[in-house]
Amino acid sequence: MASPVYKRVLLKLSGEALMGSQQFGIDPGVLRQYAGEIKAVSELGVQTGIVIGGGNIFRGVENSTSGIHKATGDQMGMLATMINALALQATLENMGMVTRLMSAIRMDVIAEPFVRRRAVRHLEKGRIVIFGAGTGSPYFTTDTAAVLRGVEIEADAVIKGTRVDGVYDSDPERNPAAFRFETITFLDVLKKDLKVMDLTAITLCRENHLPILVFNMNRPGNFKRLILGEPVGTRVSETL
Repeated sequence: MASPVYKRVLLKLSGEALMGSQQFGIDPGVLRQYAGEIKAVSELGVQTGIVIGGGNIFRGVENSTSGIHKATGDQMGMLATMINALALQATLENMGMVTRLMSAIRMDVIAEPFVRRRAVRHLEKGRIVIFGAGTGSPYFTTDTAAVLRGVEIEADAVIKGTRVDGVYDSDPERNPAAFRFETITFLDVLKKDLKVMDLTAITLCRENHLPILVFNMNRPGNFKRLILGEPVGTRVSETL
């Protein structure tokens, strides 16, 4: 049996992906599917950290309100990530996995405060660690939070689960002729203005020599295949 090529990873999931076919909220089927994919990788002995966005919840609020300051809106988004994190944690635990939820904002009743050394210790003990509330500060995306946590826990890679098969030169959902890159450098991502992650996240990865792997999380078994070194998705790194 093939062995994992990564010892420790940080998986970034979008909140929007949890909506499934709904307008907002959490689709239980999608949640169970993602939890199953994560369980399969964890059972390989791969230390797994997770950051999940909150767009599936905050979008519903955003469409019905106005006059909210950007900093306040970002704080609402941080709370939305905690709702998703709690849902994912409960689903993983129902599947028999041991998890820890850590928050960048103190919420001692429902989550541990984020402490880097404690997070690493949880991972070393085989626990799946979910990092909620972004960076804890407004004006930073969950992409940046994912990279920051990846750097802090010394992950081998940041893995971004999406609904497409990697990084393309244009939107493959709108352009059937879009070209998919198997590998691409951080510099080319910036030059071509490709929407892999936001500028801060890409720069942080580049400065810390942390590769990004982008793949289709909705295809069953893809996450495990990627961890085992199969050619899945796109690798973004310093050199080709």
